[in-house]
Amino acid sequence: MKDAGGATSDAAEAHWRAALAEGRFLLQRAVNSGTVVFPPRVAEPGTGDPDLEWFEASGMGTVYSVTIVAQRHPEAPYNVALIDLDEGARMMSRVDGVASDAVRIGMRVRARIIAEGDAPLIVFDPVGR
Repeated sequence: MKDAGGATSDAAEAHWRAALAEGRFLLQRAVNSGTVVFPPRVAEPGTGDPDLEWFEASGMGTVYSVTIVAQRHPEAPYNVALIDLDEGARMMSRVDGVASDAVRIGMRVRARIIAEGDAPLIVFDPVGR
C-alpha cells in the first residue's frame, strides 16, 4: 500500500484486475462524498478519506480527447483516447471498431473487456453506428 493521499495501492489494483479477469468493470466511489475514483486507490484524492466502495460501472462514456499514433508500414495506426465515463471518472484506453481517424471528440462509446497478451483490458466501441 502506498500513501493515503490517493496513490494506487497494490491491493486495490489487484482487486480491479481480478474483476476484469472475471469480465467485470469496477470503479470505486467515496462513501461520504459520492466522488467516483479511477484509477483504483486506497483513499479519495484531495480528502484522504479511505472509505471507498467498489461498484459495477455502466461502461458508457464519451471521448474527451484522442491521439492517432502512426506506425511504420505495414502496421496500421492506432488511437489513444481519454474517455469520460458516465459515472464521472476519466480513463485512458482506445476506441476499437472504427478506423483510428474516425474517432471523434464527443463520440459516445461503450466499454468492452478483451484479452490482449496475457491480461484483460478495457477498450471502447462506438455506440449508435
